[in-house]
Amino acid sequence: MSRGTILDLCYLVAAVTFILALKGLSNPKRARTGNFIAMAGMALAIGATFFQPGLSHIGLIVIGMVIGAVVGIPASRMVKMTAMPQLVAIFNGVGGGAAALVAMTEFLGFGGQKPATYVTLEVLVGVLIGTVSFAGSAIAFIKLQELITGRPITYPGQQIVNALLGIGAIGLVIAVLITASTPLLWALLAVSALLGVLLVLPIGGADVPVLISLLNSLTGLAVAASGFTLGNNLLIVAGTLVGASGLLLTQMMCKAMGRSLPNILFSAFGSATITSSGGSQEDRPVRSATPEDIGVMLAYAHKVAIIPGYGLAVAQAQHIARELADELESKGIEVFYAIHPVAGRMPGHMNVLLAEANVPYDKLLEMDEANPQLGQCDVALVVGANDTVNPAAREAGSPISGMPIINADDAAQVVFLKRSMRPGFAGIENELLFNEKTTLVFGDAKETLTKMVASLAAS
Repeated sequence: MSRGTILDLCYLVAAVTFILALKGLSNPKRARTGNFIAMAGMALAIGATFFQPGLSHIGLIVIGMVIGAVVGIPASRMVKMTAMPQLVAIFNGVGGGAAALVAMTEFLGFGGQKPATYVTLEVLVGVLIGTVSFAGSAIAFIKLQELITGRPITYPGQQIVNALLGIGAIGLVIAVLITASTPLLWALLAVSALLGVLLVLPIGGADVPVLISLLNSLTGLAVAASGFTLGNNLLIVAGTLVGASGLLLTQMMCKAMGRSLPNILFSAFGSATITSSGGSQEDRPVRSATPEDIGVMLAYAHKVAIIPGYGLAVAQAQHIARELADELESKGIEVFYAIHPVAGRMPGHMNVLLAEANVPYDKLLEMDEANPQLGQCDVALVVGANDTVNPAAREAGSPISGMPIINADDAAQVVFLKRSMRPGFAGIENELLFNEKTTLVFGDAKETLTKMVASLAAS
């Protein structure tokens, strides 16, 4: 059996592991196993690549891998859960940037000669999509890191400018296909980077999970294009898997928000704070209580739903939330967590956060599973969520009208943990705060939950 055949077989096995990994990642119980399968497949693929016929500059390849490991391993292990979306965004951007660099290098290797049109097109697709993904992911990282405002950044004529840049990028692709001009390729790189920046700037914090999913899909497509450029079947398969799964996830998240992808990308949703038609906050009283009072209330419950949101991550309160659930269950009270698909700042953010606190997977119920049970709950405890439980989504004419929400108001009582009365990232008041069933507890979620646990234990 020739070396090339063995190499292809190794790549085939690696491709199968990637498919199995995606299958595992579709369920929280199997997600960890899925990750290990993917890691094993990638290790096999990298090891096999060193036996590629005609491979050169092995020393430089090893140096690059060492540098990547030195940066990537500490960054992944030391990152706080609140910063996980930033890490995902920047790692995704690096993937897109790498694909673009591979395509650029391949083009420059033509030495001024004009290759087959389809070869040049593969390179140009890699440059265009990879650069857009890199630049867009960089801006997403900056927004999530709060180096700039998380609100949409807009200016007059923005959509026209973006449209012109898109047309310009397509025009440059056609021009390079005709002329094989290196200066025009550099121009395409610059236009693509600018397009990536300007496409992401008007996207607000509430839409970041969808944005990250879409950028991940674009990176996959860029990697697949690089696979065609290099003649590497594994890159083609892996990139296509990432691109297709990312696009499907994006579609699912758009559905969970009750909005279309063009609306999310181009509407600058959340750029202004909108007040409810029900009157100002000053005219609408709310009911509040102390954490100790809520602890006593919970002690008399039979079934409790915990509804987490980004505020849980900010307060690093996932462990104390688990302690509260354990204390409730020790008293014979049934507890489950209701997870909205777009809660947090990246796909699956709440699942990852609660997994860190060793919350049993069977306690994590997706929105469609949780909603039928909320009517049976004595208390719905909202911790850091806001827009994902806002009943305004059921009202015609509301900015979030049609968005599926977790029906916290179906519970007999609602306890809402908030730092203040400020609206969420969607920029609108939460009607649930003014519901007669709702009791607000103001303060840091971690401190509040700690006091609740103490009160519950003493009850």
